Amino acid sequence: MTSLSLWEMSLRVFAAFVAGAVVGWERESHGRPAGLRTTILACVASAVAMILSVVLFDQSATTSASGSWRPDPARLGAGILTGIGFLGAGTILRHADSIRGVTTAATLWFVTVLGLAFGTGEFGLGFLGVGLALITLYVLPRFEKGIPSDWYAKLSVTFRTPNFTTAQIKERIENAGVIIKSLRLSFDREKQCETVVCEVKLKRSEVYELSTKLLAELARCDGVLRVQWS
Repeated sequence: MTSLSLWEMSLRVFAAFVAGAVVGWERESHGRPAGLRTTILACVASAVAMILSVVLFDQSATTSASGSWRPDPARLGAGILTGIGFLGAGTILRHADSIRGVTTAATLWFVTVLGLAFGTGEFGLGFLGVGLALITLYVLPRFEKGIPSDWYAKLSVTFRTPNFTTAQIKERIENAGVIIKSLRLSFDREKQCETVVCEVKLKRSEVYELSTKLLAELARCDGVLRVQWS
């Protein structure tokens, strides 16, 4: 087995640099926590680790050709993929009832795999992955808007119990075309008012129209003190 030359190693590292930069540019343009520099470093680091694994495998295979020990060149790459999981988890953030950063975490994991591909010299496979990543990040978001999807929200209604009932609220919500997934009740004895918090589901394309209509209708009801949609 022949060891890699400095030119071959440099070419693989540079290809990983380009791949990380191209994919990271999209994340950076959207202001994501893991942007251009992070994706470049992740991609180049994984490529360097894989090159190191190949070199060590060549060297150990030469010295142990007559022995029974067989080195595993994929072990270092597997460790890299495990470690990148911790970095990706740090980019996933929870804001109230929404979760952001999942695509960024997947992008970090993806560029790491690209780095492993370039580190082993699989340029065709690596650039194919880059092309598919660009299609996924740049082209598919335009089609996602046209996919009918559900939207989940929280509706909170506070009302005086003698004038209004939970059953009436439930009826008005369902008549508006909104599906109630769960319902929580709380009662304030001192103020003689009750609060209903509903987890609701509706179509994303109908969120503005239905929420505006439902809030206005509930606000007009006798006994309703406060209505909140979040």
